[in-house]
Amino acid sequence: MARDVVAFISTRTGASLLVWLLVGIALALPAGLMLLQANLSRLTADWGGGRPSVSVYMKLGAPNAAELAAQLERRVDVEAVALTTQDEALAEFTAYTGLGDALIGLARNPLPASLRVTFAADAHADALAAVAAAMREAEGVADVVVERTWLARVNAISRLASALGWVLGALFGVGAVLVTATSVRLAIDARLDELKVMKLVGASDAQLRRPFLYFGALYGAGGGLVAAMLVSLGLIVLEAPLLDLLGSFDQTLALVGFDAVFVATLVGFGSALGMAGAVVAVRQRLAGLDVM
Repeated sequence: MARDVVAFISTRTGASLLVWLLVGIALALPAGLMLLQANLSRLTADWGGGRPSVSVYMKLGAPNAAELAAQLERRVDVEAVALTTQDEALAEFTAYTGLGDALIGLARNPLPASLRVTFAADAHADALAAVAAAMREAEGVADVVVERTWLARVNAISRLASALGWVLGALFGVGAVLVTATSVRLAIDARLDELKVMKLVGASDAQLRRPFLYFGALYGAGGGLVAAMLVSLGLIVLEAPLLDLLGSFDQTLALVGFDAVFVATLVGFGSALGMAGAVVAVRQRLAGLDVM
C-alpha cells in the first residue's frame, strides 16, 4: 500500500511539488522565527543574560569611590557593584594591552577608578535611569555610561519573535492542514471507484483510510524538508549582514539551532500536519461513500 502511494505521488510530480512548496512555506516562517528567538536568547545569555548595567568613572584621585559603591549596594534593585581602583585599572590595562611600559614615565596613574553596577533581573528601567542620574550629580564622578540597555531591547525582540512564531505557527499550521486536506481529497476522487469496490467487498473504514494517511504523511514530510531548505537559504542570504552587524560588537557569527534535530522536528511536525489534513479529508469524503 505504501509503495502504491509513492507511485501515485511520483506520477503527479507537478502537483506534489506544489503541495510540498505550499506546506514548506507555511512551516518555514514560524520555524525561522523560532530559530531567530533561540539565537537572540543565546546572544543575550552570552552577555550576562541581557541585564542592564551602569559604569561610573571617577575623577582622578577621587576618594569617595568606595563610599559610592556601598551606597549603591544598599539599593534593592542593584544586584552587585564591582569597584575597580586606579591600581587595578592600571594592572588590567597592562595585562590586556601589554603597553604598561608606556605609562612608566608618567608622573601619576592616568586611569581612573570605576564602578560597575549590575541590576537585578526584575529591575525596572526607571531604576536604571534614577541611578545614572544620581551618579552624574555625585561628587567625584567624571562620567556615567549606561551599558547594554540595547540588550533589553534584544530581549524584547526575542520575546516578540517567540510570540509571533507561535501565532504564525498556529495560523500557517491550519493552512498546511487545509492544503494537505485538499490534495488528499483530490487523491480520493481519483481512486473513488476503487474505494467503492473495496467497500463493497467488505473493507473496513481503517483499510479505506490508511493509504490516504500515507498520502498526508508524505505530503507533510516533504513540506518539512522544503521548509528546512527555505530556512537554510534564508540563513545563507543573511550571513553577510549578520557578520557585519556582530562584527561591530566584536562578536563572531555562531548560529545555533539549525541542526539535524531542527530538520527532523520540521519533518515530523509537517508529517503530523499532513496526517491531520488527511484525516479531515477522509472523514469528509468517505463518510457518505455510496457503493451502489
